[in-house]
Amino acid sequence: MPTPPVLTFAAGTLLLSGSGLSRSRAVEILGTPTPVWDPRVGGWRCDALDYRDIRDRLRDTSLSIADDVPAWGRVRWPRVNLPELRAEQQAAVEAWMQTGRGCVVMPTGTGKTEVALAIMAGTAASTLVVAPVRDLMYQWHRRILRGMGYDAGVVGDSTFRVRSVSVTTYDSACIHMERLGNRFELIVFDECHHLPGDVRRDAARMSAALLRLGLTATPERSDGRESDLDRLIGPRVYELPLSAVRGRTLADYEVVRIPVFLTDAEQARYDRLAGDVRQYVADRRKDDPQYTWQELCADTARTPEARRILRSYYAKKSIEDRAEEKLRVLEDLFRLHAGERFLIFAGSNAMARDVSKRFLIPCLLSHCGKKERLEVLEGLEAGRYPALVANRVLDEGVDLPAVKVAVVIGGTASTRQSRQRLGRVLRKVGDQRAVLYEIVSAGTNEERRSRRRRSTDAYAGTRHRRV
Repeated sequence: MPTPPVLTFAAGTLLLSGSGLSRSRAVEILGTPTPVWDPRVGGWRCDALDYRDIRDRLRDTSLSIADDVPAWGRVRWPRVNLPELRAEQQAAVEAWMQTGRGCVVMPTGTGKTEVALAIMAGTAASTLVVAPVRDLMYQWHRRILRGMGYDAGVVGDSTFRVRSVSVTTYDSACIHMERLGNRFELIVFDECHHLPGDVRRDAARMSAALLRLGLTATPERSDGRESDLDRLIGPRVYELPLSAVRGRTLADYEVVRIPVFLTDAEQARYDRLAGDVRQYVADRRKDDPQYTWQELCADTARTPEARRILRSYYAKKSIEDRAEEKLRVLEDLFRLHAGERFLIFAGSNAMARDVSKRFLIPCLLSHCGKKERLEVLEGLEAGRYPALVANRVLDEGVDLPAVKVAVVIGGTASTRQSRQRLGRVLRKVGDQRAVLYEIVSAGTNEERRSRRRRSTDAYAGTRHRRV
């Protein structure tokens, strides 16, 4: 007698097994044109991501299939003590609830976490929250404990404690999803623009979660893969423009761009290094007109000359990033805003350390420990530290004290990074106005990067001045 088909979760995939299952029959059940036959177990596999569509199809047809995929259950919250949602937050919750899938796009500081917690409270579904870094993972743990009274599990940072509600990082989710993929009905991807990467997308592909929520202020990616979020999570169900909350939910602000110039010695060395790089690339393009940066990097494994040119490139970039005049202007800004707290965003760890040593303020870098970061942020909030400097560690998601002055002294050309850094000073405190200063080395590639990262409506009306 033929055995009836059974659908199970197996190592991050869905496995359809049963005697006499042809490809056409598997396609009819799974709904995907490309199920993969696994001769080791005698069954057909597809992505766990497809589970919701398969489940809907089985429910609407007469197909008799044993569905053994879900290993999740309902959650009983010890207590729910969440703040009342603002109108735009409530609209985001209602938009997502209509489909149970999709991305919510809201500016930094408008309360995306509260939206997610309200959804978690309303669905009472077992939930996995995926964050890009450990700091955010622990921040989510604290918010869930404070708002829902639930001590969430932690998967990551050398910890593997799984509960019906758990928090993890993208990297840990990719590693452990083959075991966890059917244990959570709802999966929340914080800063979901990270998800479409070649590896991190596995955190979504290997999950059978029926409900999916993506949170981000900046969905756009330089590689254009933000369109993949439609399949991995769902389409954008709610989008709130910055202009709709500027001066209301968020503080009003201005952006001031300050050009600085290299010293004679810095300029001479910069011009020499830039000339070396240009000449090398020009010589290579005589033989290969399509010669690219990627090929130059590959050449460094083969030729000493390519390695020398790459060192010249990074030395040139270091001059832009660590121009002496930037520190003088930063000192003037401290005087101009005496008594106010500062956030300073550097473009490299080296420049962050320069600022830290020059002005005796804390420096937060990616390798700083959790306790150190908490102590520094609490010290800034309590007034023990007048300012702190960081490279990229504060760009995304981390809850910061209400600081109203930020200074950008370096960074990439990414408009996403520029909006995230601006968002760090936009949390509303009374009628206080925020200001973001951007200090740029004039006449260098940093000036061009500055133009590109400011090509967003958030930077419209930027003032230019000398200090």
